[in-house]
Amino acid sequence: MKTTISGRKVPITDSFTERTEKKLSKLDKFFDSDASAEVTVTQERNLQRVEITIRHNGLLFRAEDASAEAIEVVDKLVDVLFRQIRRNKTRLEKRLRDDAFTDFLPDEPEESEYRVVRSKKFPVKPMDVDEAILQMNMLGHQFYMFRNMDTNEINVVYARRDGNYGLLEPNA
Repeated sequence: MKTTISGRKVPITDSFTERTEKKLSKLDKFFDSDASAEVTVTQERNLQRVEITIRHNGLLFRAEDASAEAIEVVDKLVDVLFRQIRRNKTRLEKRLRDDAFTDFLPDEPEESEYRVVRSKKFPVKPMDVDEAILQMNMLGHQFYMFRNMDTNEINVVYARRDGNYGLLEPNA
């Protein structure tokens, strides 16, 4: 797996790079050599936020967390990524390396299918992004789907953990 490590507002040490590559090598058994991992370390006040994104054959695995020490976060995030892959083992077997799961012994029961426990239909009225955020906050939801009056496309606004908001737009 090709690994790219970058830092924003924080220098990346050689020891951090070596330790991160060693930790990520635990995931090599799942991917072919064409997989790529991007590790980004960002300094935020007294915390270091680490994001790990792995891309392989159109699949995207991502984990993110923050702590005082970036290397502690890397250890945790590699475990999170391993659990993501393990949890979706049956769905991923066809797209990951052929022998990726030969040594795998499940620690937890696998789900054969996703369960939809609730379905809801509602009218989607045209509004701008600010109005959609206001509606989401008034409803007390974490996300809100709406028709963007500028683009006439269905968009989603969502509340981020850092207190800001995100916007999801379809890509043509």
